[in-house]
Amino acid sequence: MEKILSGQEISFDDLSLEEKKRFHRAIAYGELSKMIKPWDPWWSKPSARNICLSKEGTQLVQPLPDQELLDDDIGSDELSEVPLGPEIPLPPLSRLSSKEPSPLLTVHLVDILYSYCFTLRLYNGDWKSDALGSVMVVLSVSLVLGQGAQPETVLEALSHCLEQVCCPVYRHMGGLQFGLGVIDDVISLLGLGTPALVCALCDMHRLIQEGEKEAKSERPRKLRTDGTRSAIKLAERRIYFITCWVHEQPEEAWFSLAAIVRAEKTSAMEFQQSNKSENLNNKAEVKGKSLIQEF
Repeated sequence: MEKILSGQEISFDDLSLEEKKRFHRAIAYGELSKMIKPWDPWWSKPSARNICLSKEGTQLVQPLPDQELLDDDIGSDELSEVPLGPEIPLPPLSRLSSKEPSPLLTVHLVDILYSYCFTLRLYNGDWKSDALGSVMVVLSVSLVLGQGAQPETVLEALSHCLEQVCCPVYRHMGGLQFGLGVIDDVISLLGLGTPALVCALCDMHRLIQEGEKEAKSERPRKLRTDGTRSAIKLAERRIYFITCWVHEQPEEAWFSLAAIVRAEKTSAMEFQQSNKSENLNNKAEVKGKSLIQEF
């Protein structure tokens, strides 16, 4: 208030924690969409192609401290935007489960990556501003994490995600066209290979963990259901498991999966176009009948 009265500019850091949350929720619900510069995803940065992980999955090249980045501003924005990989070695899948991993995990990965990309788009890249809200978005979009379901095809997984994105809550983001654009984000991540996928899933795991912390501090009446905390905990475990699974897969698997996702997107766009043509024909037919009735 003193800054306002003295005519000084107010920065984001001047806001309280609650004010920051309200500000980012306003962004998420499109209230400030015309005033905010669109976020440039980290997976579109050139540095995302140069992520180096060890055989155990840990980050080989650690980012420089913030001050060093300021002193040497070459590529500093890119380095700071790519999420960190695992801090500790990823265990082999055999240690996490005695069963063979499900062949449907590739489908589940598409579902999870879609919810991750959509959530980051919704929060303009800053999920930390409202971790619990971000988790709730993830759970609402992801069929695997939100409902514990096991979609059997990429089409089934993407259809559910697109259906959620087109619901009234998120329609302000752009509806079906925006939802189809998020599929491109998933394709881009898959095209970057294992290191980028592991980093994305680690970022999502941190998102879930921070959301869980906020859920514990929230009063029960503020949570949507009594099972929210358990749903978050289960989602955290699933993210960790699929991160370990991704780390063990051959690189060529992602290029094949990206091709399948791209094909499903093309089919969805063709279906949408055919529906538009059919609607136009129906309107023309109705208009023609009206003219005949007038005559």
